[in-house]
Amino acid sequence: MKDLNELLNDVIENEKMIYGVLSNQRKKDNNNFIKVNLKPVLIKGEKKIQFTYEYNSKVMHKNLGKSDSIEELDELLKNYFKQGMFFAIDADYQVLISKKGKVNILKKKPTKEQISLSHNRKKEYIINEGTPCDFLIRLGIMNESGKVYNKKYDKFKQINRFLEIVSDIVPHIKGKETFNIIDFGCGKSYLTFALYYYFVKILKLNVNIIGLDLKSDVIEFCNNVAKDLNYNKLRFIHGDIKDFDDIEKVNMIVTLHACDTATDAALAKAVNWNTDIILSVPCCQHELFKKINSSTMKPMLKHGIIKEKLSSLITDSLRANLLEILGYSTQLLEFIDVEHTPKNILIRSIKSGKIDKSCIDEYKSFKEAWGIKDIYLEKALEDKLKDMDI
Repeated sequence: MKDLNELLNDVIENEKMIYGVLSNQRKKDNNNFIKVNLKPVLIKGEKKIQFTYEYNSKVMHKNLGKSDSIEELDELLKNYFKQGMFFAIDADYQVLISKKGKVNILKKKPTKEQISLSHNRKKEYIINEGTPCDFLIRLGIMNESGKVYNKKYDKFKQINRFLEIVSDIVPHIKGKETFNIIDFGCGKSYLTFALYYYFVKILKLNVNIIGLDLKSDVIEFCNNVAKDLNYNKLRFIHGDIKDFDDIEKVNMIVTLHACDTATDAALAKAVNWNTDIILSVPCCQHELFKKINSSTMKPMLKHGIIKEKLSSLITDSLRANLLEILGYSTQLLEFIDVEHTPKNILIRSIKSGKIDKSCIDEYKSFKEAWGIKDIYLEKALEDKLKDMDI
């Protein structure tokens, strides 16, 4: 891997790297990390590379010097990952490694700006304050000079956090001629417009986005905004999740704060469509509140407020488990800070087509432990699950 070693030495030793990410595991192992993010940091006046190891249920950090960073990257790319993206000052580098160890390095024009390493630096967003953004101006989040209104700053941060999560799935989108996205229960559509802006205006991708909602006045408002902004491949339709079938191939579905089993209806729709990517922020998970039962957990279940929180966590765990059973690589991520909303878990699922049978045993044991006999999503997906002994 001579070329790879030269690249790593150049990017690390010469302090060119802005950000990096290693992905696409060589062997799926639920006990191992599934992705590693890299960024330069300044610790006690010394420059380090921070490695962030993402597992299914936790995140770990390691700060390494230059030579140790190069050794660690070499080890990770040889034994754990098939792909690496390195955003440097002079270029973007995509590293692809075959099963036999053949390395292919693609060099492209740089897309990220170098940032300060100071811990006190201003937060860098995908959409930055100070730069006028048409949809944020139109929706009343910033003024025409790019200044974010104080009362809208939480919404501004939420939009950028959402785009950070979306940015990780971009490799699954690039290269496709068209990419069709459905946003179920889009509401006023801050994040729908953000998706369009990011994919079309920033990344120059060919996407079609449809926002779906039951409120006709909201749909009319959003269509008017899209027309005013010349967002020609973004449209909004009045309709229900369950009945929507107006598009042949859906590559990605988004469902944010769909209440209770409306989230499950959207997830079932996505799976039955063989959708490639699912982003879902559930809300008001009431279904299991009266169904969960465990003598061991009685000290928790006898308190309504704790039982409510617990039933929400159990619901989302079962949703993630079912998606894994059906061939989706799934993560539960923090969407926004808990101080802003308790409904802050985002389910991100990417279709891999690989079914881990151990997930079936996990699912059955988990349901049994909580005394759960059936859930809405399982019933909605019974045709997909019929041969899996669930």
